[in-house]
Amino acid sequence: MNIGLLFNQIFLMFCLMLLGLLANKIKFIHEQTANDLTNILLYLVSPCLIIKSFEIHYSAQRLDQLLLIASSMLIIYSLQILCSKLIFHAVTDPRLQRITKFGSIYSNAGFIGIPLVSSLFGDRGVFYAVVPIVFFNLFNWTHGVALFNKEESKIGIKQEFFRVIFNPNIIAILLGGLIFASSLQLPGILKQLINDISAINTPLSMLVIGNSFANITLKDCRLSWALAAAVILRNLIYPLLTVVVISFLGITGMAQAAVVLMMACPVAGIVVLFTLQQHEDPSPAITLMSLSTLLSVITIPLVFIISREFF
Repeated sequence: MNIGLLFNQIFLMFCLMLLGLLANKIKFIHEQTANDLTNILLYLVSPCLIIKSFEIHYSAQRLDQLLLIASSMLIIYSLQILCSKLIFHAVTDPRLQRITKFGSIYSNAGFIGIPLVSSLFGDRGVFYAVVPIVFFNLFNWTHGVALFNKEESKIGIKQEFFRVIFNPNIIAILLGGLIFASSLQLPGILKQLINDISAINTPLSMLVIGNSFANITLKDCRLSWALAAAVILRNLIYPLLTVVVISFLGITGMAQAAVVLMMACPVAGIVVLFTLQQHEDPSPAITLMSLSTLLSVITIPLVFIISREFF
């Protein structure tokens, strides 16, 4: 991968985030507007982008690559969950322990990873990046939710299972897989509609993230060893673990770059939402997400430099 191109794209995305921040400050974006835009991104734009990425010619080689990536994701998430459980077991505050475990494991692949992969590699890159999105959803809505559930029940587990299955992104993946396997060509008008909706993913994602930064104050940002460790794990250690695993499995080229980009993304912003759902102080989650996102402008290229030199 061209590191200079990667730097330029990340810089462009941060410029878009800055516009989102400014839009909040001058009252162009209000809280309800931000919530509505987030829902549009998650449940309309992202599914269209996923379906679009599957509109490529079927080949056994591409299918083998998808299966290899799926195997690598299962290994990587299992290792991340185990390592974070061991590392943050010493954190005595259960609230902080949940936040650091979740934040270190789950990356902001949807809002930052997909736009970045799409901008650098186009639809072919998104095709490979879809697999990490699948596993993010599967683990996030099972293990991730379990971390924040104070009282688990069979009914809750069943509800979360259906929430995963009927997530529009999962449905889009299933539809996309059918399109890929059958080499189905979408009607012209439908294809154009999907393409037009997909085109707003990157700018709108960055504007929404930038808008969220506008509500952060310095008094909210108190760094502890646990939060620092979570940032190091999320931004450096786990992405490098991804490089090792996928290199061992023989995943190379664009598929390798797309997967590493997805797993090198900063802390998922949903950690803040899960914290708020529990009616807890979101300050540690906000600090973790903000610091991780700001540092990602350096750590994402650094991960690729290290992977290129040693792998």
